[in-house]
Amino acid sequence: MVYARRRIRHVALLVEWSRAFGRGVLRGIGRYVQAHGQWKVYHTERKLSEAAPQWLRTWQGDGILARIENQALAAQLRQLQIPMVNLFERGDMDDVPAVLVDNQAVARLAADHLIERGLKTFAYCGLPGLDPSGDRGEPFTAYLAGLGYPVHVFDAPGRRRAMSISASENYELRREDAIGQWLCALPKPVGVMACNDLRAHQVLLACEEHRLAVPEEVAVIGVDNDEAICGLSRPPLSSIEQNSEEAGYRAAALLDRLMEGETLPGHRLLIEPRGIVARQSTDVVAVADADLAATLHYIREHACNGLTVDDLSVRMATSRRTLERRFAALLGRSPKDEIARVQIGHVKQLLAMTDYPLAKIAELTGFRYVESMFALFKKSVGVTPGRYRHDIRPQ
Repeated sequence: MVYARRRIRHVALLVEWSRAFGRGVLRGIGRYVQAHGQWKVYHTERKLSEAAPQWLRTWQGDGILARIENQALAAQLRQLQIPMVNLFERGDMDDVPAVLVDNQAVARLAADHLIERGLKTFAYCGLPGLDPSGDRGEPFTAYLAGLGYPVHVFDAPGRRRAMSISASENYELRREDAIGQWLCALPKPVGVMACNDLRAHQVLLACEEHRLAVPEEVAVIGVDNDEAICGLSRPPLSSIEQNSEEAGYRAAALLDRLMEGETLPGHRLLIEPRGIVARQSTDVVAVADADLAATLHYIREHACNGLTVDDLSVRMATSRRTLERRFAALLGRSPKDEIARVQIGHVKQLLAMTDYPLAKIAELTGFRYVESMFALFKKSVGVTPGRYRHDIRPQ
């Protein structure tokens, strides 16, 4: 039997390179094209808020995959009257087939992660007036309120003019004092969800400016798992991995069906987030003991500088035995275990983000001998440092 070969489809991609989510979407589309699509792909570097490129005006194509943030772009694409799939949440695009992240699932993941750290008070810092921000903030607030927890929401009085995400982020960066004052007024300790990683980074900047201890006083989680932003944050930012690659793959499959003649008006496919990548910004167990909370913060700052349990007992003006008893009662582990846990966390960070040899990493994380670091790492993590580095870094 001879099968007719599908004709090559001409597909335009209007997806940004500037954000981790967009880059993940492009990887997913690429996977689909390599496996299934007889496609000729048209794509140029762009930002999320850009209008349609000039070449699209005379382009003769079969389908479009787009992250449609603004109304002008939506109107331009509708005029082409060809199949398209949207990958951006917009209230006025409900008639266009879409593949979107399940923001309710994202909000529940963030809330549960913070609850598991023993926190009882929560807050949401979004970009006021933006639909995607509200689509995460509202379910976050509702979910926690349903469990009986108080939730505080950052507002921006006087700003209701429509903005793109980028413009709103730039505007809010100039209002660091407003975020800082809001954070200072919150009951402590508090778990804060931000609408995305850049907004979470801004929260961390405000915490540093106002000397709020992260994560002991303010635990912060973002969304997108943009490794560049998470790594630039101090401390490194915990974030939710949205599974953007799967979104891109599924959007490409949906567009293929549309180009084959299927009619799917208003079809919406929600993609579950992959999970949480926990880093230091939420690495906390909330405790009511203010002295112990301060000691945990001190350990986090000095564990890699040769800190010992005797140093801690002197700092807290108590005996080593009393210190160990308080740690055991409130944390279920010893001060020595806590120091080692923080050290191993820093070792993992350096293995993932640098090419330093193990001897250099041991030196930077407070181990006198690389053999000591190697043995403790394998005992704590279950694999050798070399295997961990191989598995965690892209090949």
